[in-house]
Amino acid sequence: MDLGSVLSGFVAGLLVSVVTTPVGVSGAVFLLPIQLSVLGVPSPAVTPTNLLFNVVSIPGALLRYGRRSSLRSPLTRILLIGTLPGVVTGALIRVFALPTAATFKLIAAALLLALGTWLCLRTANGPRTEKPRPSDRSITTLALVVGVVGGIYGIGGGSLLSPILAGRGVPLAELAPAALTSTLITSIAGAATYAGIAVATGGTDIAPDWIIGLGCGIGGLAGGYLGAHLQPRLPETALRFTLGGVAIATAALYTTQAL
Repeated sequence: MDLGSVLSGFVAGLLVSVVTTPVGVSGAVFLLPIQLSVLGVPSPAVTPTNLLFNVVSIPGALLRYGRRSSLRSPLTRILLIGTLPGVVTGALIRVFALPTAATFKLIAAALLLALGTWLCLRTANGPRTEKPRPSDRSITTLALVVGVVGGIYGIGGGSLLSPILAGRGVPLAELAPAALTSTLITSIAGAATYAGIAVATGGTDIAPDWIIGLGCGIGGLAGGYLGAHLQPRLPETALRFTLGGVAIATAALYTTQAL
């Protein structure tokens, strides 16, 4: 692995995290095409490599968020109840039952495009009576599904959780640290699951690319801290537009990768 690739990974992780951290998204989804096409990380090793990025990068944002309020919010616990078992299940599915990702990506692209467009239009039309906040059971069920998806494709889950919950009225100041905390812990569990499978089966192709993962992650560590620092200085309207734009951009990436 040459120094140029490591530096490219660092810069990519830095830039992505600055933009996505304020809205509760780790940015791992945007690193997938970079790791595959530019940095040459093969599939399925790109999935645990992306989980490694989350593990290294997210603590920077959480350090900053933790200076303003406790990270042990009820929402964090509700999300973890679903995402932890989901990510382990997703990792097992990825290795033993679902080596390709095209079908999922097209379905996820359609969902994210609809979510992102809806959130942007809802924000542009001004304040309205918010729908009732989802029940704890509904959020846990959603988190379980997102955890499985995150375990399969190494996307962390924030890119799916955040636009759905923000659209249902959860403030981003509460949602962002909870989503990122959930993503961090589930990424640790997912990376450990992939490592265990690699050891048990001798499958070197499912081990993470440590150099790329760490290079991207260190960039994300700095970018995440900066993004979390900027969040309270940005109006809720701007953050909601950003989250909607992130969802739409993610949909475009998924569609391009699938086709």
